[in-house]
Amino acid sequence: MRTLRTTLLVTAPPLLLAVAGLVHPRHLTGATAGHWAGLHIVLLPAFPLLSLGLLVPLWGRPGRDADGVLTVLAWTGCLGYAAYYSGLDAVAGISAGTVAGLGVHGVVGHLFATGDELGRAGVYALTVAAVATCVVLVRRNGARVLPGAVVVLGACWSFLDSHIFWPRGVFTMLGFAAGFALLTVAASRGDHVPPVRPTGRRLTKS
Repeated sequence: MRTLRTTLLVTAPPLLLAVAGLVHPRHLTGATAGHWAGLHIVLLPAFPLLSLGLLVPLWGRPGRDADGVLTVLAWTGCLGYAAYYSGLDAVAGISAGTVAGLGVHGVVGHLFATGDELGRAGVYALTVAAVATCVVLVRRNGARVLPGAVVVLGACWSFLDSHIFWPRGVFTMLGFAAGFALLTVAASRGDHVPPVRPTGRRLTKS
């Protein structure tokens, strides 16, 4: 039951973003400007939550060895993603939609260019976090983590220029959901392995 709840937690944000991608306007025009801006206002907290799929499997496992360093790197990457991708949402989503709705089309291209730079920086940070998380989970849980790692890293690559636009952006979010579910299940199986305890016997001289 705990694994199911955790899986629902980490897959909810990408599934929400996939649904949003189905109703996201393909182009920003005067007619779609209000929908464009309003959708990005609603999604402002949703994009950062995408990183839960990387952070939850690492929760409570910082360690002091290489895993600890990688965990810190994963958290840092997720924070960088949350900051920069939120910038994309605010600039190319809310701001561009607002000015397009007011008929100020001359600045929309500049807003898109700035938003694209912020978005790429955010996805690069998310990719670093994904690599760090996957390495930690492989070290702790073995090869069963690899299928989820491959799916998540593939979704990161697609996310670089797909956003949540239909069709590729929607499938990218579905890829994140599948990858996060695989990582969560693989990590939870490792949690159930009982630790090796000493038997309490002492060696005696013969």
